[in-house]
Amino acid sequence: MLTALVVDDDPGFASALEDFIRAEGLSVTTVSTLEAARNAVRHTLPDILFVDLLLPDGSGLDFINTIDCDRTKIIIITAHPSIDSAVESLRARVFDFLIKPLDLQRLQECLWALKSVLHEHRLGTGWPSPSEAPETRANQFMVGESPAMQKVYDVMHKVAATDITVFLQGESGTGKELAAQAVHKLSPRHAGPFLAVNCGAISATLIGSELFGHERGSFTGANRQHKGFFERATSGTLFLDEITEMPPELQVQLLRVLETGKLLRVGGDREIPVDVRLVAATNRDPEEAVSQGKLREDLFYRLNVFPIRLPPLRERGGDITFLANYFLHLLNQQQGAQKRFTVAAIRKLALYSWPGNVRELRNAVQRAFILAHHDSQIDVIHIADPLEPKASSNGDPMRLSVGMPIGEAERRLILATLAHFEGNKPLTAETLGISLKTLYNRLKQYQED
Repeated sequence: MLTALVVDDDPGFASALEDFIRAEGLSVTTVSTLEAARNAVRHTLPDILFVDLLLPDGSGLDFINTIDCDRTKIIIITAHPSIDSAVESLRARVFDFLIKPLDLQRLQECLWALKSVLHEHRLGTGWPSPSEAPETRANQFMVGESPAMQKVYDVMHKVAATDITVFLQGESGTGKELAAQAVHKLSPRHAGPFLAVNCGAISATLIGSELFGHERGSFTGANRQHKGFFERATSGTLFLDEITEMPPELQVQLLRVLETGKLLRVGGDREIPVDVRLVAATNRDPEEAVSQGKLREDLFYRLNVFPIRLPPLRERGGDITFLANYFLHLLNQQQGAQKRFTVAAIRKLALYSWPGNVRELRNAVQRAFILAHHDSQIDVIHIADPLEPKASSNGDPMRLSVGMPIGEAERRLILATLAHFEGNKPLTAETLGISLKTLYNRLKQYQED
């Protein structure tokens, strides 16, 4: 996760700026003096430094002259601008010079530009990327550094060490199969097989045979004995995606296998023990699927031992910028290119709600890469026009139901309004009749939930 240090002695301003930066997906530390700032950077430099010029114990310019501007991007903030201070800031190679009260839209665009530059640098010059992290954690196998994803990595790391069933829940394109693979690779079963089955992609007449196997002669065309996915995944992990698409009669058989640890092949009369860790997934609301008869209630409770919700991309803060640069980095490596996003292109990507989530973003980056065939920069014109900010049609945030908790209804209203106004937070807060600080606090809370 990118880090920021705010050095400002105005408590109200510093708190609001901290909330703003954290809502953009960064980890933030705030101090009020130069002495505290020097202590904060003694061992680790932040990625971004916001520093006021006038501080109780000296000038911010004196402090930034001691900072490696190639490693840390510096933004000056001041309520008392002057020609001399601006010139000195330029000499110190600061990234930007902002005047209080801050223009929030300019601040947001400045952050998007900074994140794009820093992510590109991290991916291209030897900083560890999430897929190359030295520690054995879930972020070795998934990409993203937002607080919402850090929480997912933490719970995945903990459950992987056990052998209990995991139930992944999330919209299409949120990376459920990658999460299942991460659970497997971090588990004691990592040396065993990992098999994935999309329950909606196999016909109802064949799925029983594919999962549990069949004996020779058990039906027309069964010319030999066949071992199903459960037997082939022995000592490993079986991932059942779109579990709500499994026919109800097969759900009964699956429940029996989970409860007894044994299965019957189609046409067989002998129970066969199986040693498999199950990870299931759905892009539906599982409780709604139960009420609609798509998922048996007894199977739901058996699967829901350890549920993990994978957040949609619109709830992952700065991960849009991070992932866009990550996918572009991979394409550059594959094609021997050195293309970069313009700030305007990053802004367009960041404002979209991404109903198709990470999968849709990856496809958009690939298309833009191809369209920018002879260009070194990927600009707005290379990004598909359908990218218009709107509420997601998959998991509509404004879908309300009787008995829904007030907090959840409020969350959906805030996210829908933010999407409607294309990510414009001041206009969103004004329309909802809440303060900008309250809006940032709510968005921060949603990222942490």
